[in-house]
Amino acid sequence: MAITSEKDQFLQAWEREFQTTLKLLKEYPSNKLDLKPAEKSRSAKELAWTFVLEENALVGGAIKGNIDFQNMPQAPATLQEIISKYEQTHQDNAEKIRRLPEDEFNKPIKFFTGPKQMGDVRKGDVFWTGVMDTVHHRGQLSVYLRMAGAKVPSIYGPSADEPWM
Repeated sequence: MAITSEKDQFLQAWEREFQTTLKLLKEYPSNKLDLKPAEKSRSAKELAWTFVLEENALVGGAIKGNIDFQNMPQAPATLQEIISKYEQTHQDNAEKIRRLPEDEFNKPIKFFTGPKQMGDVRKGDVFWTGVMDTVHHRGQLSVYLRMAGAKVPSIYGPSADEPWM
């Protein structure tokens, strides 16, 4: 088995996770964007928009060398617009990473290392954090899907709505 570069491994894993996240977003009922499972929870619309915001802030920010959570755009009106923006954002960032020299993965940038703490973190680790954060929020979205009466598709294995046997 050929050993691939970290960049290649990242792009392969990131693309798989993106496709799975997209599958869940497309299952969500567009007429239930106001759903909030609890008082402190985000609405389904806010959670869906989080995929765009965090990919831009984490992955896009690491590419540029500057993570910015302060200047975040507002969500568009519809779920279809959110999905379209997510697809475009992912495509743009993936192309930038494909062009990124491998050694960029090891360059440090300022990133959160604790509450109200910033420190030097390797860009590659920020990229991977972006993937893991997407997986985390996708888990939240799968609960919203169930609560909204939608089918929960297979993620890493069968679901009640998409059995494998």
